[in-house]
Amino acid sequence: MSYVDEVIAKVKEKNASEPEFLQTVEEVLTSIRPLVDANEEKYRKLALLERIVEPERQVKFRVPWVDDNGQVQVNIGYRVQFNSAIGPYKGGLRFHPSVYIGIIKFLGFEQIFKNSLTGLPIGGGKGGSDFDPNGKSDMEIMRFCQSFMTELFRHIGPDTDVPAGDIGVGGREIGYLMGQYKRIRDCYDGTLTGKGTENGGLAGRAEATGYGVVFYAREMLKHFGEELKGKTVALSGFGNVTWGTALKLNELGAKVITISGPDGYILDEDGISGEKVDYLLELRGSGKNICSPYAEKYPNAKFFKGEKPWGVKADLYIPCATQNEIRIDDAKAMVANGCKFLCEAANMPTTNEAIEYLKENGVVIGPSKAANAGGVACSCIEMSQNAGHTIFTADDVYAQLENIMVNIFKQSIAACEKYGLGDDLIAGANIAGFERVANAMLLQGIV
Repeated sequence: MSYVDEVIAKVKEKNASEPEFLQTVEEVLTSIRPLVDANEEKYRKLALLERIVEPERQVKFRVPWVDDNGQVQVNIGYRVQFNSAIGPYKGGLRFHPSVYIGIIKFLGFEQIFKNSLTGLPIGGGKGGSDFDPNGKSDMEIMRFCQSFMTELFRHIGPDTDVPAGDIGVGGREIGYLMGQYKRIRDCYDGTLTGKGTENGGLAGRAEATGYGVVFYAREMLKHFGEELKGKTVALSGFGNVTWGTALKLNELGAKVITISGPDGYILDEDGISGEKVDYLLELRGSGKNICSPYAEKYPNAKFFKGEKPWGVKADLYIPCATQNEIRIDDAKAMVANGCKFLCEAANMPTTNEAIEYLKENGVVIGPSKAANAGGVACSCIEMSQNAGHTIFTADDVYAQLENIMVNIFKQSIAACEKYGLGDDLIAGANIAGFERVANAMLLQGIV
């Protein structure tokens, strides 16, 4: 049995109840096989793969808080500090009922290689809670965030671990978390990113992930002799990532025709542009977590209850919602509609089975750890802004972001060429991200 297969088997045995974590470990390790095989003796002796799939630290804690009725509620909080070989742990906090240790480990493992691809000095981590902000008052969310930070503050810091936002954690939540951190630590050190600009946050951060996805998609299409202008694009989700993606797609001449939510999807063949894109923020801010009101506001649009947009014919598909939203049946529908390009904006939005089917049918996939790295890249830029006690303009941020995303694509293609992988951008991104981390771990000894 090869070294890669041995480690995958060990991970499956030790983490049998964590399917999301197993999925990402198998996807990453399988795709970096050419690099591992070329260095098998050294990597095996130093147990490099065993070390990289095991978090450096995992923290689990209770979060008691009081709701508006005076009832005490209890949630579970997590922080997984996965790998600090190239810098302090960096990764978001997710507040969602689905959160458990397997989700956090999957996100943290992906974050290692995503952060590496940016070329910036940040390691991989992730955290969150099974708390659901939907339907909660601002005061309830504030009380929860303060309780959450009362434990988390012990484990984070500007040179140790710098959390940001994720699903369920936007500017409001980051603000409350920052306020409690500052109160306990009695310092203003920029430990949290994704802050509002009034709190020392970065101009352009809200749209950064979406903009970065489009910069990456542009480079991907350009590599295959095509351009974004004139393309029809199907998006999922209706939060910040979808909003930023739609803004930049429209700016570059593409036409967005779908968004989606837990309740179903919207098809707007007139195009989702202008005030319609701005309306996404209003939908998200309502706290109802549904997209159906879009069809009420814009009667030419159609709402498809309980369905996903992957059966819609489009030139480019960009999933922006959550993990595993594209399954094998969705992949088959996309191929039947002549799909050529899929660019992942959400974290691991496509199952391994669906990925294999799409690749077998000639679909080019821009993987999430490469395509959506713009968000964490800008978080690192925010860290620099805070550390330097300075301010970057939005134009400064966009220029840095575009350069980072172009370089990520170039690294992925270079790895494909070096290891004879054709145009397998998933393998290229995984190898490029892994190689930098692995080399740093080798230099630092057995730690």
